[in-house]
Amino acid sequence: MRSMQPPLPLLCSSATAFVVVLLLLLCRPPGANGRAAPPGASPPFPGAPAGQPLRQAGPAVVNGSVASANGAAAGLPTATAPPPLVVIVVERHHHLRRELIAAIVLCSVAGVTIIFAALYALLLWRRSHRALVDSKDTQSIDTARIAFVPMLNSFNSYKTSKKSAVAMMDYTSLEAATGKFSESSVLGVGGFGRVYRANFDGGFAAAVKRLGGGAQGCEKEFENELDLLGRIRHPNIVSLVGFCIHEENRFIVYELMDNGSLDSLLHGPSHGSTLSWHIRMKIALDTARGLEFLHEHCNPPIIHRDLKSSNILLDSDFNAKISDFGLAVISGNHGKGNIKLSGTMGYVAPEYLVDGKLTEKSDVYAFGVVLLELLLGRKPVEKMAQSQCQSIVTWAMPQLTDRSKLPNIIDPMIKSTMDLKHLYQVAAVAVLCVQPEPSYRPLITDVLHSLVPLVPLELGGTLRISPESPFATQKHSPR
Repeated sequence: MRSMQPPLPLLCSSATAFVVVLLLLLCRPPGANGRAAPPGASPPFPGAPAGQPLRQAGPAVVNGSVASANGAAAGLPTATAPPPLVVIVVERHHHLRRELIAAIVLCSVAGVTIIFAALYALLLWRRSHRALVDSKDTQSIDTARIAFVPMLNSFNSYKTSKKSAVAMMDYTSLEAATGKFSESSVLGVGGFGRVYRANFDGGFAAAVKRLGGGAQGCEKEFENELDLLGRIRHPNIVSLVGFCIHEENRFIVYELMDNGSLDSLLHGPSHGSTLSWHIRMKIALDTARGLEFLHEHCNPPIIHRDLKSSNILLDSDFNAKISDFGLAVISGNHGKGNIKLSGTMGYVAPEYLVDGKLTEKSDVYAFGVVLLELLLGRKPVEKMAQSQCQSIVTWAMPQLTDRSKLPNIIDPMIKSTMDLKHLYQVAAVAVLCVQPEPSYRPLITDVLHSLVPLVPLELGGTLRISPESPFATQKHSPR
């Protein structure tokens, strides 16, 4: 129900009318002793105002008899009346003084009353106006009626700032763009919900993550991701497009990455056949650049805490971007007891899993596991028996340091397609990243500098490959 604004002009006009009536009453000429003179009455003597009381001497009454004008002859003294004009002027001045004081008092009271009435009316008007605005804002939040077109115009110029605005999107547009969240639009499934492909009017496509209502930690993850992705912008971190709140569901809209996740390409139906050696190194380099931005260029640093192959997304040119910041934390703003142990088995660093110690080196460990996936084509944790599992780190560590065995455990899709010196270098970096002791692991900046010379120049590195090289045809991924 819309609230009505208080009639501020009506109050002020009523107060003004009250003052005008009051002044008219005060300005009316009063009669004697507050009564008007009878009609047609004339002054008792020239110069005396009509209706003014006179105190002139009349015939003196002495012992019930009237003294005549010739009382002197009878031996009685004659009473002489005082000048009537003097008495009349004194009494009239005294009467006017009282009227003036009364008028001043009444006018002052009326003025104060008008001021207070105006202030009170203004206060009511402001409260009503604020309530109306808040009501409109609440309605906008609940129904998410912000237009999508302005968001599309500002998508390419999305700026990094602490309070960067994030577009709120209409639920009906999301529902229409995803075919009412049909199974055919599903791109992947995460811990808190599914990710859908959304095709909007105008040919614009995006990815929509739907966080199921009621899930424990869902709301916190939703707010955390909006806060962090709304403040950072980097070529190797997925861009936030908008969000939507509908009933108990929460939706986060990202830029669409056409090639999906690294996990789906490595462990899906293609088994990594679309990923050449150089493309894999490019993906590792892009991921390292994204992590370096979080660790070294964000103030304070950000620990992703859930880096894995399914959270590394690839666009149509195989540019890699880190996604899913729901579990990310600010470095130094956590302790052993104030954050819940979270992450994905196989990627969680030992010190975090056992002691709850979380640092930037925990992300470095997870990056090392991803690097092993790229090298070996294996999942981070694989079942060995019905009730036994083995991590890729435990299985690969003894063979990674043996140069005679290393070429035999490489992913068959890229076997014998790289310079062995480069293979040994990448394996050495992976071994350092997954060291059990955090202090033995390198900083992500050191990892980045180690990978840059192994990536071809046209893919973002500094490696120059001559046309005569047997590995020249492996620079690009097969299409």
